[in-house]
Amino acid sequence: MAATNGEVRIDALLPQEMAERAEAVGAKKAGMAFLPMFMLAVLAGAFIALGAIFATTVSAGTAGVWPYGVARLLSGLVFCLGLILVVVGGAELFTGNNLIVMAWASGQVSTASLLRNWGIVYAGNFVGSVGTAVLMLIARQHLFGGGALGTAALNIAAGKVNLEFFQALALGVLCNTLVCLAVWLTFSARSTIDKIAAILFPIAAFVAAGFEHSIANMYFIPYGLLVKQFDAAFAAGTGLDLSGLTWGAFFLRNLLPVTLGNIIGGGVLVAAVYWLVFLKRRS
Repeated sequence: MAATNGEVRIDALLPQEMAERAEAVGAKKAGMAFLPMFMLAVLAGAFIALGAIFATTVSAGTAGVWPYGVARLLSGLVFCLGLILVVVGGAELFTGNNLIVMAWASGQVSTASLLRNWGIVYAGNFVGSVGTAVLMLIARQHLFGGGALGTAALNIAAGKVNLEFFQALALGVLCNTLVCLAVWLTFSARSTIDKIAAILFPIAAFVAAGFEHSIANMYFIPYGLLVKQFDAAFAAGTGLDLSGLTWGAFFLRNLLPVTLGNIIGGGVLVAAVYWLVFLKRRS
């Protein structure tokens, strides 16, 4: 709730107010000091990884049991945990920070500050995501469910590195369009419940549709690679073709095109469009 001229407002913010809030938030994010920015980015990487763990666990062993769409919907709904933790708990996520383009377009953030934020946050997200993957390997969760969890994790990782470059790019565009729309909708929120409700459907949609999120893939693929490398007997026993699952394929065939696609989807199709509609004339 907010008070305006002595009146208490409980309604959601309108799009014009959302744009102004997004602009102010972007300027604040870009101006953060290195250490808190990096630490919050590490947290965001871990938070997204927790959502990925939840989604992998729910999807394990569902092949042939649930219809494809139902299984994907369940995975998408539980994956929402990641962005809920980022938005409500407070963390710095590269894909969501593509919305800083709104403050940059208004001249409130310099190009150097924008790229500094993206670089620091991307690196922190990587540390948090891969660090969580290492912890998961040590926990040996891939052996749970008679190995169903590990089989699901390896299958996900192998599928992601076998995408064609432009296919991965397009899937990245579509993904971060939905992710940034979810974050955009949270700018209308008056309460924590509002924020969670705003996140659920866009995030569930991108996961269910099989779109590609660069930070989630910093967990999904390294975890598969770690299982393949440090439990080779288990990986071989799954019968999956893991020949294409390599660190080189992770960076070049998935992370590079997906990251570029995420920037286009979030920075251009969401941030730039809303800036043009609501903030350009004022600037």
